[in-house]
Amino acid sequence: MLPRLDNIKQQRTKLGITQKELARMTGVSTSMINQIESGRSQPSYETAKRMFDSLATLEGRADPNKAGDICSKEIVKLKPTDSLHDAITKMQKMSISQIPIFNKTEPVGIITEDGVVKHLADSDESSWKKIRLADVMEARPPIVDQQTPAKTLVPLIRYSKCILVAKAGKIVGIITASDTLKMLE
Repeated sequence: MLPRLDNIKQQRTKLGITQKELARMTGVSTSMINQIESGRSQPSYETAKRMFDSLATLEGRADPNKAGDICSKEIVKLKPTDSLHDAITKMQKMSISQIPIFNKTEPVGIITEDGVVKHLADSDESSWKKIRLADVMEARPPIVDQQTPAKTLVPLIRYSKCILVAKAGKIVGIITASDTLKMLE
């Protein structure tokens, strides 16, 4: 599904390109771009898609922010052998809602507030110190390269509690939903 046609002019002007430049990029006439933007003409699906694809490509180039720019460099970590109690204590102390779990330098999972709540309902407080994170952790969060354009991370963060950022295969940062707000600054 494509965005609404009335977004074309807004995106084009935000990127600072002329109707003529957009026309050249999409293979249509400048007058066609003018007619589409003014609502006097409806482009074919293929033409509209080329226009939005061209604008998206330019927007990616125009966005200087990369994953490495917006990530938090200090990563709070836990080990698979740590307890559920350790996770609860660290989350409360640090005021965070998720913590990646590392086996030495390798990320192996994540524990989140939601995951903790599920396990609290199934156990009593005395067992929290006995429950190992290896037994209750969720799947490892996605890992992206530090050069990944920041805007491409927004859809990913909607489905994942956090994203780990790597440089040359080594984890160097973490991005949470609150970090994506930095892109709005």
